[in-house]
Amino acid sequence: MHPMTRRLLILGSVFAGLGVAAGAFGAHMLGAYVAPHRLGTFEVAVRYQMYHALALLMLGLYGKQIAGPLLTWAGYLFTFGIVLFSGSLYLLVLTDKTWLGAVTPIGGVAFIAGWVLLATAAYRRPAA
Repeated sequence: MHPMTRRLLILGSVFAGLGVAAGAFGAHMLGAYVAPHRLGTFEVAVRYQMYHALALLMLGLYGKQIAGPLLTWAGYLFTFGIVLFSGSLYLLVLTDKTWLGAVTPIGGVAFIAGWVLLATAAYRRPAA
């Protein structure tokens, strides 16, 4: 197995597992500790983490067909996006430090850039 494929599969699996754990925590325990409007923010963080964990798994499983630096960078950007987007929202909810919301859009831009790179890599792949 190619090292990058392995890394993407590991990252996707870890982020997906953590997303399930975070979702369960949010659904069963968090409501007793945070304001109700913060639960929606937490759910958005979990949802975007899961979307991009699945994207990392997809890159690991199918990336061989369009392998290259664009695909590698898409994986890095999805990972960076999970950490910044979902991570900042988790911390915002758990600490009530609203300034963390300023970090969230940076993660969102990383997500968008990752999808653009993935589309570009697929577009550039010669037809079979």
